[in-house]
Amino acid sequence: MADPRDPSAETAFITVETAGPPRRIAVRVREGAGPPVVWLGGFRSDMGATKAMAVDSWAETAGRRLVRFDYSGHGASDGTFAQGTISAWLADAEAVIAAYAAERPVLIGSSMGGWIACLAARARRRRGEAPPAGLVLIAPALDFTETLMWDRFPPEVRETLTRDRVWYRPTEYAPEPDPITLDLIEDGRRHGMLDGPIDLGCPVHILQGMEDPDVPPAHAFRLVERLPRAGTVLTLIADGDHRLSRPQDIRRLVAAVAEMS
Repeated sequence: MADPRDPSAETAFITVETAGPPRRIAVRVREGAGPPVVWLGGFRSDMGATKAMAVDSWAETAGRRLVRFDYSGHGASDGTFAQGTISAWLADAEAVIAAYAAERPVLIGSSMGGWIACLAARARRRRGEAPPAGLVLIAPALDFTETLMWDRFPPEVRETLTRDRVWYRPTEYAPEPDPITLDLIEDGRRHGMLDGPIDLGCPVHILQGMEDPDVPPAHAFRLVERLPRAGTVLTLIADGDHRLSRPQDIRRLVAAVAEMS
């Protein structure tokens, strides 16, 4: 039996030709009923990550349609991570949603995926399409390239980025450092959302750890202030970190997704 954590097993591919050269995006679909659920992973994460697989297990039990995929430069998809931008990863997400979950999906966005989910939902409204059935956002990192990266970088890091167009940031989430590029920072400025009202036309449930060092609670509060009061829920986990991958965190995540049916 194929390992469900192996993104190469039973994987389909679609070709995305916007926001850069053509690239093959790896997708896995679990067939089922109800509004399709789409998993949008985080920065350097993939569709075999712990929370994604927990949602897949729930979908199997609940008989729900679930779509998982890897952004370009992630997992089983084409591309080099260091060449990725928010524009490219948004284009990947929108292509997958259009191909496999066009009918008012429930979008689950983890960290960077929370930003991508909000951008995709906003784009649907601007195109006159029906909004998603709902969004579940885990430590959503909207505008992170500016507010959580550039604004926090010391002068020497900014100088390195300006001179070399890349800076290698140590991370506890991977053995190799994250290549942070100036292209990523500059492209991110095209997609800022937190400077004005955000109305995505659907319910939004945010799960936020109070002990999150990467996307602090104040960031979630800022998002809540910009969303409509009606339909917005913020769940704070006092001892939760950025991953929110413990069994109790997974239970909260699954319950939030199930409520969006």
